Amino acid sequence: MKIKKKIKVLSIIFLIGFFTILIFEAYIWLIPVNNTKKADAAIVLGCSIHGRIPTPFLKARTLKAAEIYKDGRVKYIIVSGGKGPGEDISEAECMKKILVDNGVEQNKILLENRSSNTSENIAFSNKLMNKYNFKNAIVVSNLFHLRRAEILCRKNKLSATYSGVFVKKYWQREIYGGLREVPAIIKDVVLN
Repeated sequence: MKIKKKIKVLSIIFLIGFFTILIFEAYIWLIPVNNTKKADAAIVLGCSIHGRIPTPFLKARTLKAAEIYKDGRVKYIIVSGGKGPGEDISEAECMKKILVDNGVEQNKILLENRSSNTSENIAFSNKLMNKYNFKNAIVVSNLFHLRRAEILCRKNKLSATYSGVFVKKYWQREIYGGLREVPAIIKDVVLN
Protein backbone atom coordinates (compact mmCIF):
# COMPACT_ATOMS: atom_id res chain seq x y z
CA MET A 1 0.00 0.00 0.00
CA LYS A 2 2.76 2.46 0.88
CA ILE A 3 4.55 1.87 -2.44
CA LYS A 4 1.38 2.57 -4.43
CA LYS A 5 0.86 5.81 -2.51
CA LYS A 6 4.47 6.90 -3.16
CA ILE A 7 4.12 6.13 -6.86
CA LYS A 8 0.88 8.13 -6.97
CA VAL A 9 2.48 11.12 -5.21
CA LEU A 10 5.55 10.99 -7.47
CA SER A 11 3.31 10.73 -10.54
CA ILE A 12 1.36 13.81 -9.46
CA ILE A 13 4.58 15.75 -8.82
CA PHE A 14 5.91 14.69 -12.22
CA LEU A 15 2.69 15.75 -13.99
CA ILE A 16 2.65 19.12 -12.22
CA GLY A 17 6.28 19.71 -13.22
CA PHE A 18 5.65 18.57 -16.79
CA PHE A 19 2.65 20.85 -17.27
CA THR A 20 4.44 23.77 -15.62
CA ILE A 21 7.29 23.42 -18.12
CA LEU A 22 4.79 23.00 -20.97
CA ILE A 23 2.99 26.22 -20.01
CA PHE A 24 6.29 28.06 -19.63
CA GLU A 25 7.43 26.84 -23.07
CA ALA A 26 4.17 28.07 -24.62
CA TYR A 27 4.81 31.44 -22.97
CA ILE A 28 8.31 31.52 -24.50
CA TRP A 29 7.38 30.45 -28.03
CA LEU A 30 4.08 32.31 -28.44
CA ILE A 31 5.42 35.85 -28.54
CA PRO A 32 3.69 38.22 -30.94
CA VAL A 33 6.06 38.91 -33.81
CA ASN A 34 5.37 42.08 -35.79
CA ASN A 35 7.32 42.21 -39.04
CA THR A 36 5.53 45.18 -40.57
CA LYS A 37 5.96 48.06 -38.13
CA LYS A 38 8.67 50.59 -38.95
CA ALA A 39 11.26 51.54 -36.35
CA ASP A 40 14.35 53.70 -36.06
CA ALA A 41 16.70 50.71 -35.85
CA ALA A 42 16.91 46.95 -35.77
CA ILE A 43 18.88 45.39 -32.92
CA VAL A 44 20.44 42.03 -33.76
CA LEU A 45 21.24 40.02 -30.65
CA GLY A 46 24.58 38.24 -30.71
CA CYS A 47 25.23 34.53 -30.80
CA SER A 48 28.58 32.80 -30.68
CA ILE A 49 31.00 32.58 -33.59
CA HIS A 50 33.83 30.13 -34.25
CA GLY A 51 36.98 32.13 -34.91
CA ARG A 52 35.52 34.47 -37.53
CA ILE A 53 32.77 32.16 -38.77
CA PRO A 54 29.18 32.83 -37.67
CA THR A 55 27.01 30.05 -36.30
CA PRO A 56 23.90 29.29 -38.37
CA PHE A 57 21.78 31.10 -35.76
CA LEU A 58 23.87 34.29 -35.91
CA LYS A 59 23.89 34.25 -39.70
CA ALA A 60 20.11 33.78 -39.87
CA ARG A 61 19.52 36.63 -37.41
CA THR A 62 21.81 38.93 -39.35
CA LEU A 63 20.27 38.10 -42.72
CA LYS A 64 16.82 38.79 -41.23
CA ALA A 65 18.03 42.23 -40.15
CA ALA A 66 19.37 42.87 -43.67
CA GLU A 67 15.94 41.96 -45.05
CA ILE A 68 14.22 44.34 -42.61
CA TYR A 69 16.64 47.12 -43.63
CA LYS A 70 16.17 46.49 -47.37
CA ASP A 71 12.38 46.52 -46.91
CA GLY A 72 12.72 50.05 -45.50
CA ARG A 73 11.40 49.15 -42.05
CA VAL A 74 14.53 50.53 -40.35
CA LYS A 75 17.19 53.08 -41.24
CA TYR A 76 19.92 51.66 -39.00
CA ILE A 77 21.01 48.29 -37.66
CA ILE A 78 22.62 47.86 -34.26
CA VAL A 79 24.66 44.66 -34.10
CA SER A 80 25.18 43.56 -30.52
CA GLY A 81 27.76 41.09 -29.26
CA GLY A 82 31.24 41.15 -27.77
CA LYS A 83 34.23 38.85 -28.26
CA GLY A 84 34.04 35.61 -26.31
CA PRO A 85 36.33 32.60 -25.87
CA GLY A 86 37.27 31.03 -29.21
CA GLU A 87 36.24 34.14 -31.11
CA ASP A 88 38.86 36.04 -33.15
CA ILE A 89 36.60 39.07 -33.59
CA SER A 90 33.51 40.34 -31.81
CA GLU A 91 30.13 38.98 -32.78
CA ALA A 92 29.20 42.54 -33.76
CA GLU A 93 32.11 42.74 -36.22
CA CYS A 94 31.12 39.38 -37.70
CA MET A 95 27.53 40.58 -38.17
CA LYS A 96 28.71 43.83 -39.73
CA LYS A 97 30.64 41.87 -42.36
CA ILE A 98 27.57 39.77 -43.18
CA LEU A 99 25.43 42.90 -43.48
CA VAL A 100 27.91 44.71 -45.73
CA ASP A 101 28.25 41.58 -47.89
CA ASN A 102 24.46 41.66 -48.23
CA GLY A 103 24.14 45.26 -49.35
CA VAL A 104 23.75 47.23 -46.12
CA GLU A 105 25.71 50.49 -46.13
CA GLN A 106 28.50 50.56 -43.52
CA ASN A 107 27.40 53.94 -42.17
CA LYS A 108 23.98 52.45 -41.34
CA ILE A 109 25.49 49.80 -39.05
CA LEU A 110 26.19 50.63 -35.40
CA LEU A 111 28.42 48.30 -33.39
CA GLU A 112 27.81 47.34 -29.78
CA ASN A 113 30.79 45.08 -29.16
CA ARG A 114 31.08 44.91 -25.35
CA SER A 115 28.17 42.67 -24.36
CA SER A 116 28.59 39.08 -23.23
CA ASN A 117 24.97 38.04 -22.65
CA THR A 118 21.41 38.91 -23.62
CA SER A 119 20.89 41.27 -20.71
CA GLU A 120 23.96 43.28 -21.75
CA ASN A 121 22.94 43.09 -25.44
CA ILE A 122 19.73 44.93 -24.60
CA ALA A 123 21.18 47.34 -22.02
CA PHE A 124 24.18 48.39 -24.14
CA SER A 125 22.11 48.61 -27.34
CA ASN A 126 19.63 50.79 -25.48
CA LYS A 127 22.49 53.17 -24.64
CA LEU A 128 23.28 53.40 -28.36
CA MET A 129 19.59 54.01 -29.06
CA ASN A 130 19.62 56.90 -26.59
CA LYS A 131 22.90 58.28 -27.97
CA TYR A 132 21.42 58.49 -31.47
CA ASN A 133 18.01 59.62 -30.18
CA PHE A 134 16.27 56.53 -31.58
CA LYS A 135 12.81 55.99 -30.13
CA ASN A 136 12.02 52.39 -31.07
CA ALA A 137 13.55 49.22 -32.44
CA ILE A 138 12.84 45.88 -34.03
CA VAL A 139 14.73 43.27 -32.02
CA VAL A 140 15.94 40.34 -34.14
CA SER A 141 16.84 36.93 -32.77
CA ASN A 142 15.70 33.32 -32.82
CA LEU A 143 12.03 32.87 -31.96
CA PHE A 144 12.86 31.04 -28.72
CA HIS A 145 14.99 34.00 -27.60
CA LEU A 146 12.46 36.78 -28.16
CA ARG A 147 10.39 36.39 -24.99
CA ARG A 148 13.47 37.01 -22.84
CA ALA A 149 14.44 39.89 -25.13
CA GLU A 150 10.95 41.33 -24.64
CA ILE A 151 11.23 41.08 -20.85
CA LEU A 152 14.66 42.75 -20.91
CA CYS A 153 13.47 45.50 -23.27
CA ARG A 154 10.63 46.33 -20.88
CA LYS A 155 13.08 46.31 -17.97
CA ASN A 156 15.34 48.75 -19.87
CA LYS A 157 12.39 50.88 -21.07
CA LEU A 158 13.28 50.14 -24.69
CA SER A 159 10.27 50.43 -27.01
CA ALA A 160 10.46 47.45 -29.37
CA THR A 161 8.71 45.01 -31.64
CA TYR A 162 10.20 41.63 -32.46
CA SER A 163 11.21 39.66 -35.52
CA GLY A 164 12.30 36.07 -35.12
CA VAL A 165 14.02 33.40 -37.14
CA PHE A 166 13.72 29.63 -36.93
CA VAL A 167 16.56 27.71 -38.57
CA LYS A 168 14.76 24.57 -39.79
CA LYS A 169 17.96 22.69 -40.58
CA TYR A 170 18.91 22.97 -36.90
CA TRP A 171 15.45 22.40 -35.42
CA GLN A 172 16.87 20.26 -32.61
CA ARG A 173 19.08 23.14 -31.48
CA GLU A 174 16.09 25.47 -31.73
CA ILE A 175 14.08 23.22 -29.41
CA TYR A 176 17.04 22.90 -27.04
CA GLY A 177 17.38 26.70 -27.08
CA GLY A 178 13.74 27.02 -26.10
CA LEU A 179 14.22 24.65 -23.18
CA ARG A 180 17.29 26.59 -22.08
CA GLU A 181 15.25 29.78 -21.98
CA VAL A 182 13.25 28.59 -18.96
CA PRO A 183 16.15 28.93 -16.50
CA ALA A 184 17.55 31.92 -18.42
CA ILE A 185 14.31 33.88 -18.01
CA ILE A 186 14.11 32.93 -14.35
CA LYS A 187 17.70 34.11 -13.88
CA ASP A 188 17.11 37.43 -15.67
CA VAL A 189 13.76 38.13 -14.00
CA VAL A 190 14.41 36.86 -10.48
CA LEU A 191 18.14 37.31 -9.96
CA ASN A 192 18.70 40.57 -11.86
